[in-house]
Amino acid sequence: MDLLPLPFSTLQVMQVLAALVLAILFLQSSLDKVIDRQGNLEYLTGHFAKSPLAKTVGPMFLVITLLELAAGALNGIGAILVLMGGSTLIALWGAVIAGVALSALFFGQRVAKDYAGAATLVPYFLLALAAMWLQGVGRPAV
Repeated sequence: MDLLPLPFSTLQVMQVLAALVLAILFLQSSLDKVIDRQGNLEYLTGHFAKSPLAKTVGPMFLVITLLELAAGALNGIGAILVLMGGSTLIALWGAVIAGVALSALFFGQRVAKDYAGAATLVPYFLLALAAMWLQGVGRPAV
């Protein structure tokens, strides 16, 4: 008896779910930054006021917003493609960009000496690493 009576393998289900969680995480975060740009900028300006990054908040904000938007979109598209029986390449790139975005966020939190905030990013980073592995299973190394 098949315990997972779906037209998908367990691996495909895991690939879709990992991409879906990353898509939700990064689309919500990036869209919040776009919709409430001023509020986010004010918060970050205060957050980094006493750090060496104080004068770079504007450019950092733009870069992290674009990284998050790209990670969310690629993971969302990637999840759909995996569901349609297609390649995992788009989801793999989404996971890679998610890892880059999370590394940038982690760096900022550490420089701002927000160690608790940095620690909360670690599980998301581990998810991004797991997603990279899942999307890359069976794919030759480049």
